[in-house]
Amino acid sequence: MIRKEAGLESSSRSYHKRIAKKTSVQFIGAVCAFELGYILLNLFFLIIMGITGLDTTFLFNAFKPFMIPVVLIISFIGCSYIAYRFMRKPLEYLDEVSEASKRLAHPTEEPIVLPESLKNIEDELNTAREQALTDMNEAHSSDQKRDDQLVCLAHDLRTPLTSILGYLRLIEDEPDIPRDLALKYAGIARDKAERLEELLGEFYEITRFSSEGLVLDPVPVNISAMLSDIAKDFVPVLADKGLNWQLHIQEDAQIVCDKDKLERAIDNLIRNAVNYSYDNTDLVFDLRGEPDKIFISLQNKGAEIPKEKLDRIFDRFYRLDSARSSDTGGAGLGLAIAKEVTELHHGTIGASSEQDVITFTICLPRDCKKIV
Repeated sequence: MIRKEAGLESSSRSYHKRIAKKTSVQFIGAVCAFELGYILLNLFFLIIMGITGLDTTFLFNAFKPFMIPVVLIISFIGCSYIAYRFMRKPLEYLDEVSEASKRLAHPTEEPIVLPESLKNIEDELNTAREQALTDMNEAHSSDQKRDDQLVCLAHDLRTPLTSILGYLRLIEDEPDIPRDLALKYAGIARDKAERLEELLGEFYEITRFSSEGLVLDPVPVNISAMLSDIAKDFVPVLADKGLNWQLHIQEDAQIVCDKDKLERAIDNLIRNAVNYSYDNTDLVFDLRGEPDKIFISLQNKGAEIPKEKLDRIFDRFYRLDSARSSDTGGAGLGLAIAKEVTELHHGTIGASSEQDVITFTICLPRDCKKIV
């Protein structure tokens, strides 16, 4: 946008130079007109002397006091006419450019049209108009996306909250309910409350990671040990679905990163893999290092992700299966948080899916502090 504004400013300066050049020509023309008028008046008397043979010195001296005013009047009239002819178009052009510039405040699809001599300015104005249209459409799209996200969030929060209220009402409305059943209802309500807390936590995290004031707190980290510890913590979670780890973690790999935030990103990737994995399958966790970067990959077996949806799975509130409830599928924020954290470290994250094998890969620099 700055480059386009600079181009428009350059065209404007060029146009002003042309006007200044014309003004200079007009001034020189006025001086020449004055001199020419004076010469022509003297020539007039010389011609009379030549034709009549009369001594017009007396006549010349008699008219001499009026010569300069007459020449000035003639020159003024001539210069005014010249100025009118030369300045009328530039002034009209300035009016047209001014009116066209006002259209940039409320851009439309209709192109700006200026006279042929202002073709450069017309091109620059239309470029600025198109950019303004693009910015306006992106802003509208962003507002619509935000509204859609709020609707999704409201739905995700309402589902467990409705369940909690339902089970609590059952306990309240039936005072003679068996203790075992009451404990069962209370346990379900507690699980729903914990799920609600988890959803709120995800929303808080994605909001915090997106804030402009968020900065990394990078420290030296043994990434090999960190990933091994995370894998151990997930063993009970994997056991509930009959899943097993296959760990291929390079030993003693060192990086500089924000440990807490990166742990959250990896945690979200693993939870996503667990939620979408087939039962009784393996999760393959891999870490390999290069001199200036490291690669972390997580592979699971599950329903293949269509290619057209692979890029969208990192969008906020996006779920592959819209029918999946928030009880199992989450709020659609886990992968978005993982992406935010990875990019905050100047890294990249991607996904591939082929023959029911889904692979997530994170690439991180060895030292995020050295990346500008």
